[in-house]
Amino acid sequence: MPTPRDFVFGPWRAVSVLGVTEILSWGALFYPPVLTVPLIALDHGWTRSFAMGGFSLGLLVGGLVSRYVGATIDRVGGHLVMPFGSLLGAAGLVGLVSAQNAYVYFSVWAVLGVAMASSLYDPAFATLGRIFGAGARAPITTLTLAGGFASTVSWPATQFLIDAVGWRGTYLAYAGLLAFVAAPLHAFGLPRQHAALSAPAKPTIAVRATMLLPAHGFAFILVAAGFASYAFVPSALSAQLLAIFHRLGLAPSTVVAIGMLFGPAQVLARVGELSFARRWHPLQVARGAVGLLVAGFVLLALLPFGVAAAALFAVMYGMANGLLTIARGTVPLALFGASGYGRLVGRIGGPFLAVQSVAPVVLTYVAEHASDATGLALVAAFAAVALVCFALIRAPE
Repeated sequence: MPTPRDFVFGPWRAVSVLGVTEILSWGALFYPPVLTVPLIALDHGWTRSFAMGGFSLGLLVGGLVSRYVGATIDRVGGHLVMPFGSLLGAAGLVGLVSAQNAYVYFSVWAVLGVAMASSLYDPAFATLGRIFGAGARAPITTLTLAGGFASTVSWPATQFLIDAVGWRGTYLAYAGLLAFVAAPLHAFGLPRQHAALSAPAKPTIAVRATMLLPAHGFAFILVAAGFASYAFVPSALSAQLLAIFHRLGLAPSTVVAIGMLFGPAQVLARVGELSFARRWHPLQVARGAVGLLVAGFVLLALLPFGVAAAALFAVMYGMANGLLTIARGTVPLALFGASGYGRLVGRIGGPFLAVQSVAPVVLTYVAEHASDATGLALVAAFAAVALVCFALIRAPE
């Protein structure tokens, strides 16, 4: 286990640096649209679906460039790629503030898509894979402990800033954090060298497996399809879940309080993974997480809707998402190995981000033109498909 000194001076300082920058990046780029897009639509006279289309375009562009970002991190390191992502994100947020028409607005979101592909979890996992090799499971899990608080911090902070300085001022503040905090930390704080973890007394699955699957063929398709199907869930719900709960009768303050359960639930699940599930194959963790999510949707459908049902679902969803975030980094590592890990994560991240890109618009459209119950059923169906994909994968013995 690393010592406190390692988190400052050793290769584990990558986890400390990325723990801060992931909160900033997710909090500035991914989580605010659920609160800012309705205001942007109102200012420009657009529908919410049209305005949310910019966010979707950004995710689509991110998916298209993801594999190239990962391959570049394999070659030159995250300390060169991720500062670029933070600076590009800052420029894109400034561009959103100054966009005067739809063409500029969508162009800026395309730029922000490249920024997300270069600064969110996929490049962070690729960076840790390059530094730690086959021993990256523990650093990845530890990183996600910090990143799990991004939504808990971002939503209240974004609402506070919107009330204080409006959505434009909010994005300018976030641009400053990306440019003057995240980018320097990436550039000067991330280790340059490859570092190997010393072998533990009882090796974990991630480091003892000598039999690996080829990073192509049916197994790879199932892994990519499983994570891509799951991607619909957090992307759609991050854009609509709070609004759906409000439309179903909960007060705005209650909805925000329930939303704040999501982050701690993610962290609780990740602490459990780090403490108790280290001997489980990451594929087992992924199956259990998606199974928990499907169970949450079933309970939400069967229980009378109210504060208790909404809070229970938020906790179950948060725990599932917390574990699936880890699995996105550890399942490919355990099944396919550490060689070319950055490009591998990028190849899986491409379909993931592509599905993420359509989810907010699709759920917004379904909620507007059908019903909230139909929208939740659609999201649940994607979770069920992910569960089937992970159940069909057979890990090497």
